[in-house]
Amino acid sequence: MTNQNADGVAVRATRSPTLRTRYEQMFPVLTLDEIERLRRFGTIRHYLDGQRLFETGDIGHGMFVLISGHVAISQHDGLGHVTPVVDQGPGQFLAEVGTLSGRAALVDVNAEGDVEALVIAPEDLRRLLVAEAELGERIVRALILRRVGLIETEASGPVLIGSPTSADVIRLENFLSRNGHPHHLLDPDADPEAAELIVRYAPGAGELPLVISSDGAVLRNPQIAELARVLGMIAQSDGKKLYDVAVVGSGPAGLATAVYAASEGLSVVVLDSKAFGGQAGASARIENYLGFPTGISGQALAGRAFVQAQKFGAEILIPVEVKSVDCSRANGALALNVGNGGRIRARSLVIATGARYRRPAIENLETFEGRGVWYWASPIEAQLCSGEEVILVGGGNSAGQAAVFLSGHATKVTILVRGDGVAHSMSRYLVDRIAATSSIDVMTHSEIVALSGSPEHGLEKVLWRNRRSGAEVTNAIRNVFLFVGADPATTWLSDCGVALNKTGFVITGARRCELAAEGAMNALETSVPGVFAVGDVRAGSVKRVGAAIGEGAQVVPALHSFLADASVPTRDSPRAPLGE
Repeated sequence: MTNQNADGVAVRATRSPTLRTRYEQMFPVLTLDEIERLRRFGTIRHYLDGQRLFETGDIGHGMFVLISGHVAISQHDGLGHVTPVVDQGPGQFLAEVGTLSGRAALVDVNAEGDVEALVIAPEDLRRLLVAEAELGERIVRALILRRVGLIETEASGPVLIGSPTSADVIRLENFLSRNGHPHHLLDPDADPEAAELIVRYAPGAGELPLVISSDGAVLRNPQIAELARVLGMIAQSDGKKLYDVAVVGSGPAGLATAVYAASEGLSVVVLDSKAFGGQAGASARIENYLGFPTGISGQALAGRAFVQAQKFGAEILIPVEVKSVDCSRANGALALNVGNGGRIRARSLVIATGARYRRPAIENLETFEGRGVWYWASPIEAQLCSGEEVILVGGGNSAGQAAVFLSGHATKVTILVRGDGVAHSMSRYLVDRIAATSSIDVMTHSEIVALSGSPEHGLEKVLWRNRRSGAEVTNAIRNVFLFVGADPATTWLSDCGVALNKTGFVITGARRCELAAEGAMNALETSVPGVFAVGDVRAGSVKRVGAAIGEGAQVVPALHSFLADASVPTRDSPRAPLGE
């Protein structure tokens, strides 16, 4: 519902279920005693009636604890729509998840009358959360719920204008959704306002979707890095800082490393080219992870770890691609060369880049990637499958979880496996659930041999064959999900000298005998001193979320042992300028 305020600005009512059902947890009121305990972390500031405390896009504004007065919080998008969120008064605080790392604000806050506030900078907020455990728990819960509410309202962040079935729309939506960034999509075929914008900006071939940021800037089918830069998602760094640990990859293993290392006082930077959570982050429901008897989505599990790592001070840079790593220690430290031409320097490195699902040898496969061929199954892809039959290839747990999830949207899910079945490669609970789901069929000894369709409409037909009988079946299928094999993400290590096995996974533990006399036995260190590997990227690792998290914790004592060596440069050692 949209109305106009006194200034003629379009104002929408909030649509957040979380705001309606968990208001008290989202917006707790601190007692006078609690506010007094917080004073040592911040600075008192005063604002006049009508003054803006901060606005959408402001960087590093910190948390505001209201001492006196009231403020109005609202969201706005690049189309001029304003959505009131809530009014807050004495004892309440202004912050959300992005405040922990000083990211760009997602709301506008205006004083209603004179306001006195305690302003706590992001680094001091993180100190507060550790020093005041009980109070910190309530604050962190509120920060998380507020980000959820901002996402639910679909009233802030970038506006995507394009067809919901467009490969580039799906590409951008997946990036924003996987990283928990508010946004909303307008389909010009169904929304008059979106259609008018298409006419106004007249995008050429390949320029859709349009993306309109909160400040009104218009991007034409942007690349992920460009979109992230405009949204203020990537923290700016001068490249001079020397970290104790650089973690490449923010799946379960990488996030676990960040949480445990940062909580033990190490300075940590985490880099990932796509989104936090890795493959696990795309799982619709993980039911066999310890401590979650009702199950938890991969996105929720990874999101909690993402916040937890930042709470302890880890810097997480997404999307930042590591192109190569210089392990020569020419300037006393490892140097990671990143996609924007900069360098990240660290005393040690943890490789946690995981493995990607393998691309089967199918002609024209690349043509249909993002146009009917998918390597994950999120709610975005599930919407495309509503009322249709889909094919899923793979027999592991990820495939089983995806099949069960998709069966709630598609009329039929056909699982193709090359072997005798899924019982030997999938957890029993998933095998039983698949058997009990009438809309899921398992086709054994079968594989896809051909895909057909068009650039305009994407995938349209699939041909698959029984490897024993040779019988072939062609069916009208518009969506295929591939969960087969694993190719390690290790090409960026080629200049470092890290030993890999014949399939490209990182070999670890080879130096244990060499170091045994010094008592520095470590199964996770690679052939290069100070470089470690955890999770799916490591040769011989157990490909499970729990195992990856365990390795992330296990590597931290080894990091401490390595960093304690006097020959390793400290954070206070002289540093070379960026790029040298």
